[in-house]
Parts: sequence; structure tokens; C-alpha cells
Amino acid sequence: MSINHMILPSPDFKKIRLLSIPEGYEKHEAFRKVTGLIAKVEEENTDYEWDDIISELEDCGFCQNDFQLGPVLD
Repeated sequence: MSINHMILPSPDFKKIRLLSIPEGYEKHEAFRKVTGLIAKVEEENTDYEWDDIISELEDCGFCQNDFQLGPVLD
């Protein structure tokens, strides 16, 4: 069994997030689901924070992972 991941990029390296994608999601389905969940949080609360977003994602089986950001390759 392999675990699929998704990176939520950000220009601010401190805000980059790594998610585990729940089993059963194809890549395009996971992308659409995460996009929709983030949009839902943004619409419901204009003062949202990351905790609001990750809570919604976790409710749907996504999981935040710790990671070490490596050196820039270019």
C-alpha cells in the first residue's frame, strides 16, 4: 500500500503544508476535494486561520504531516 501526498504550496515557506490523501481518492479527485473544502472555509469565515482549514480537511480523512524543507534546487 502506498500513501499519496499533496503539497499545499505557499510563497511563505512557513505556510507550506503536506497532506496525506485518504485511500480511494485519485489525484484529480483529491485536488478538487481539497480546493472545495478550502473554498468552503473561506466563504463561511472571512477571518479563517489554518486551524479552520485543517479541521475541515481532517473531517474528510486528510491528514497533515510534518516535513523538513530541503535546499532550493535552482
